[in-house]
Amino acid sequence: MTMDLRGSRRSCSAVRISTLQLSADVERTGEKMSAEGNAKKYEIDMCNGPLLGKILIFYLPLMLSGILQLLFNAADIVVVGRFAGNEALAAVGSTSSLTNLLVNLFIGLSVGANVLVARFYGGGKSNELKEMVQTAIATSVIGGILLIFVGFFASKPALALMGTPEDVIAHSVLYMRIYFMGMPFMMAYNFGAAVLRAVGDTRRPLYYLLLAGVANVLLNLLFVITFSMGVAGVAAATVISQAISAALILRCLIKTDSVYRLELKGLKIKPDKLKKMIQIGIPAGLQGSLFSISNVLIQSSVNSFGSVAMAGNTAGSNIEGFVYTAMNAFHQASTSFSGQNTGARKYKRVGKVLFLCEVLVIGVGLLMGSGAYLFAGTLLKLYTPDAEVIRYGVLRMSYICVPYFLCGMMDVIVGVLRGMGYSVMPMLVSLTGACLFRVVWIYTVFQQYRTLQCLYLSYPISWGLTFAVHLICFFVVYGRVRKKEA
Repeated sequence: MTMDLRGSRRSCSAVRISTLQLSADVERTGEKMSAEGNAKKYEIDMCNGPLLGKILIFYLPLMLSGILQLLFNAADIVVVGRFAGNEALAAVGSTSSLTNLLVNLFIGLSVGANVLVARFYGGGKSNELKEMVQTAIATSVIGGILLIFVGFFASKPALALMGTPEDVIAHSVLYMRIYFMGMPFMMAYNFGAAVLRAVGDTRRPLYYLLLAGVANVLLNLLFVITFSMGVAGVAAATVISQAISAALILRCLIKTDSVYRLELKGLKIKPDKLKKMIQIGIPAGLQGSLFSISNVLIQSSVNSFGSVAMAGNTAGSNIEGFVYTAMNAFHQASTSFSGQNTGARKYKRVGKVLFLCEVLVIGVGLLMGSGAYLFAGTLLKLYTPDAEVIRYGVLRMSYICVPYFLCGMMDVIVGVLRGMGYSVMPMLVSLTGACLFRVVWIYTVFQQYRTLQCLYLSYPISWGLTFAVHLICFFVVYGRVRKKEA
């Protein structure tokens, strides 16, 4: 009888333990499902249902992210222009084209990561997706560290080669060397954001950028106005804000329970994934670099007109950046949507993505470009009180803002082609239609008519020509994939 009682007690105890274990398992499952549900609410199903609403839902946070970034950059320019003088303003502006040239190759790799994550996600290939995320983040950190050294050693000779005036170059070199210290953070954020965009999440990168941007503005005011650090203060504020955005986006990827979770223990580069990322990303990066080369040449030509013209060009291009960013969000949308649908082998939807994004980018480009031109004088006064600087800024905007939609149309087609896995073709077209054309223009037409008007005219002409060739390429590629589908 005693043994029966003991057995009964053991049985009851086992039941209680089993019940507790079951309860714990249920709780853990519930937590996991909740976490997965939280992650899912940020994602967009790009492969099913109507496209227009989903493109706009994807686009708006992305556009706002870009606008916020530019607002924070504009704060840099405004603070420098008003509290550090025209030379400091010209110095910050003169580095942008060179910085883009040095950085775009690595940023291009994030495009490759975006396309591949979208394709694996759309195709339901979770293991390949996980490996791709690990490879992307590891590559971003290594690339960022390499860029620190590139920026430090290349800044002075490159700026001198660009013909940067003596009263500006010392400020420019100092700005670039400090700015490039934040490259690992910039790369980590861009690659992390590329992963989230690929699954349809454009909201959380917006939130992280907002927090980092507020920090940037506050630090600008502290370093430049209170501590009188000039361009060094602006650069330092940027580095700190980049560190904040990188920390937030990496935390998001580490904490998520979705298939794109970042596991630090498994953080390593998978050679096959790196190869695929390079195949798509390097041509994209080279394309960006090619545009930057032509912009460096144009900036060098602007430099020949003196620091006042440089300052006006800086302010004008900064305002134009808002128009470009609003349009470029459709480029990024076209890349992610076409990538997922290519992975799911839904090629008909890829054609619909192109059509809708082109219509939308024309509307946004015309609206914002025309508005920027009409209010150019008023907007430029925010950057500088100098009437001569404003005059040069208005001159630039008069040639670029209104036809800017052509650039947006060109970028959307490029995004779709990349999403479909064709990255070399857009690079070659851009090499010919944008970079080579502008170089030829500078060394032929501009030499005959050495005016800023002639220089700026090269932009809309190159956009129109490059768009036309990209459109032909798309129809050729699309015809091929539709035949495979049939």
